[in-house]
Amino acid sequence: MLVDRWRTALAVSGRGIPVSGRPALVLVLLGILLAMVTALFMTYDLKGSLDFALELRGRKVGGMLLVGFAVAYASVLLHTITNNRILTPSLMGFDALFVLIQTGAAFLFGTLAFLAIDVRLRFGIEVGIMLAFAAILYRLLFGGENRDLFLLVLAGIITGTVFSSLTALIMRVLDPNEFLTLQDLLFANFSTVNRDLLLVSAAAVVVIIVANRPLLAQLDAVAIGREHAINLGVNHRAVVRQCLVAIAVLVSVSTALVGPVAFLGLLVSNMAYQLTGTFRHRYTPAAAGMIAAIALIGGQFLLQEVFASVVRLSVIISFIGGIYFVLLLLREAGR
Repeated sequence: MLVDRWRTALAVSGRGIPVSGRPALVLVLLGILLAMVTALFMTYDLKGSLDFALELRGRKVGGMLLVGFAVAYASVLLHTITNNRILTPSLMGFDALFVLIQTGAAFLFGTLAFLAIDVRLRFGIEVGIMLAFAAILYRLLFGGENRDLFLLVLAGIITGTVFSSLTALIMRVLDPNEFLTLQDLLFANFSTVNRDLLLVSAAAVVVIIVANRPLLAQLDAVAIGREHAINLGVNHRAVVRQCLVAIAVLVSVSTALVGPVAFLGLLVSNMAYQLTGTFRHRYTPAAAGMIAAIALIGGQFLLQEVFASVVRLSVIISFIGGIYFVLLLLREAGR
């Protein structure tokens, strides 16, 4: 059977699952820790109306769970199809495009007028633009028979740089008052998650994850290289295309819901590889998702309840993730 051949190849490549039950044990422990962190966040120092407090905190937790699993799942898929652990979906230009959308709208219509638009319409516009960008990029650079996946990644990085440059140019001519109001839109915010948008986003993320579940065994083969996967009977091109669509939807929805969380996927996916001791997709996406959720919920709790800090959690994650990204580059360069 193909599955047996994939498992044999994975074992030969040194990336197979250990004979012990370490990955399953890690998933159980992460699940327990996630439940504990969530319960602490939901119940700590409850005051006033319990219904209102629990509903408000529930939306925050729901947003962090959704973003954590979406970004983590997208990062693991990107690492698998590129066979590169130092890439992150934010490098593909989605985060930079989101910031450009917010900045351009503030410049053209004014921040207050833009914020006055129905939040569901804004969400739809933002997701639509990011998916359209992904579709054009994929079509132009991955539509032919001889297109290189790394050319697609490089194009994403270049377009992201262009978007960032355009954003910087617009900010220079933006009214200072508009700029002050705009700043809050440029960082991930879990405190104002809309319930309707959360439900729509959750449905999209669940559909993508369930639809890609049959690919997990094939992704194990893709992880050991394109040639090996093809020799094992995997339709490599079809798997990569489906993964690219999943990455685009997951990143677009999560970014439009709360804002960009750069480097989160890079951190949690590599932590998942280290903790589970395997690259098998039966374990790594779930482990990365739970690590991301624990980091977001636990980090938000510490900032909100312990340190009473006004610093956004996304800023701290970007700072730590940036340092980790540099360390990964240095380690790869030293090999």
